[in-house]
Amino acid sequence: MKQAPIKTECKIILDWITKEASVLDLGCGDGELLALLLTEKQVHAQGIELSETDIHRCVALGLSVFQQDIDTGLSEYADSSFDYVILNQTLQQVKKPDFALKEALRVGKKAIVGFPNFVQASARLQIFFKGRVPVTKALPYEWYDTPNLHFIGIADFKDYCKKRNIHIEDSAFIRKNSTVKLFPNLFAEVGLFLCSKNA
Repeated sequence: MKQAPIKTECKIILDWITKEASVLDLGCGDGELLALLLTEKQVHAQGIELSETDIHRCVALGLSVFQQDIDTGLSEYADSSFDYVILNQTLQQVKKPDFALKEALRVGKKAIVGFPNFVQASARLQIFFKGRVPVTKALPYEWYDTPNLHFIGIADFKDYCKKRNIHIEDSAFIRKNSTVKLFPNLFAEVGLFLCSKNA
């Protein structure tokens, strides 16, 4: 069976993570990214997920995943327990994103944060012309069944990092599985950031 091509989002995260690093994936979903990291980078990986269905899928892939609500914190992990903590497509879904990112940067030396850009052009146009909550490829949910609790733009996240003294080591912006260089806050569907604590 032909293997599906690796998504641009996953390729970027793979590039950022060093070989044999320790990784904690918060909200790891069905384990697609964790499985890739194990295969491509031989990482020491652990996932945390709330959905029982997704946990079963992870276990079927041979992944180490625990059921936990990350809104309650990561008190069982010591400071700097992991080289990387991943919050990909998770930050906008937690009740306390500020707390979740603070915990991620406490237990991880670096954090990788990825989220849908809620203010990209097609979303803005839908709000302006249709007067409705937007539904796009990056935001595929209707208002009544969305898991998203917080609406983040790329510029919002950059401002947040300045206020919280979080260092953005690298970033990448994606639209239709390609990277965006020009006006990412307007055109990118997804923002990815490699973050660390400022000394």
